[in-house]
Amino acid sequence: MKKEFKETVVLWKADKEPYVKKSTFAAYSLIIENHLLPSFGRHSEITEEDVQDFVIRKIRQGLSNKSVKDILVVLKMILSYADKHGMMKYPRFDIRYPAEADRQEIEVLSKADQKKLMAKLKEQFSFRNMGILICLSAGLRIGEICALTWDDLDIERGIIKVTKTIQRIYLVDGKERHTELMIDRAKTRNSIREIPMARELKSIIRPWKKIVNGSFYILSNSPNPMEPRSYRNYYNRLLDNLGIHRLKFHGLRHSFATRCIESKCDYKTVSVLLGHSKISTTLDLYVHPNMDQKRLCVEQMFKALK
Repeated sequence: MKKEFKETVVLWKADKEPYVKKSTFAAYSLIIENHLLPSFGRHSEITEEDVQDFVIRKIRQGLSNKSVKDILVVLKMILSYADKHGMMKYPRFDIRYPAEADRQEIEVLSKADQKKLMAKLKEQFSFRNMGILICLSAGLRIGEICALTWDDLDIERGIIKVTKTIQRIYLVDGKERHTELMIDRAKTRNSIREIPMARELKSIIRPWKKIVNGSFYILSNSPNPMEPRSYRNYYNRLLDNLGIHRLKFHGLRHSFATRCIESKCDYKTVSVLLGHSKISTTLDLYVHPNMDQKRLCVEQMFKALK
């Protein structure tokens, strides 16, 4: 029986919910409520032209091509489900996207600012400062450092075990909307990883491991975790006090990766340390040869010919 898109959404959500993480389902629900239902809710048929118009409209509203593609992933899942159950047809659409401006380069700490920040973190010890030092030394995401407990720091093996993440998710239940702080398994299968501790970091952590409760969260040293938003605010105040240009917290992860690449670490190892599922992600983000490197490459090619 044919149904309107809004009716298929209800059935699709009920079918999908048991099989995905709560945070993933919340993200799907938000996309549906904010973007798909307002545009397609009353439609009993969705054409390629409808979707193309939707894409152009969303991009004109300021969304990036990637954000719009993420929305279409959800739309395609719903339409595929509806088509399978005879509720709506799923026209395999071929969508065109406007050319985007050149991507801005990622922001990283300069070597001077990173040294200045690391010196302050060691000089003025606190659990929150140690968390920032861990991020600079291991490339953790903010949700991962907030979810880290003392048991995740294995001094004997000298590794940091990353298995969990914390995030505040936005839940939509009909007209009711609220947020919830959620501890979940790491972002992806590749995000679950073990990262070697630098000797210097290990020497800072070792004395504390002898006296802390292993199940406590590192940043708060208590049974209750620190929320990413609160930790981000603390980090911003720290940079302001040091006179360092405000860098997004994720810039600490970028800085770790950039320093690894600058130190001639092989790309595959850096990719694994970061928990990327594909080495191409690491290459696209961090490997941008400068003119000296390009000139050396050309010279080496001609040298080989001789």
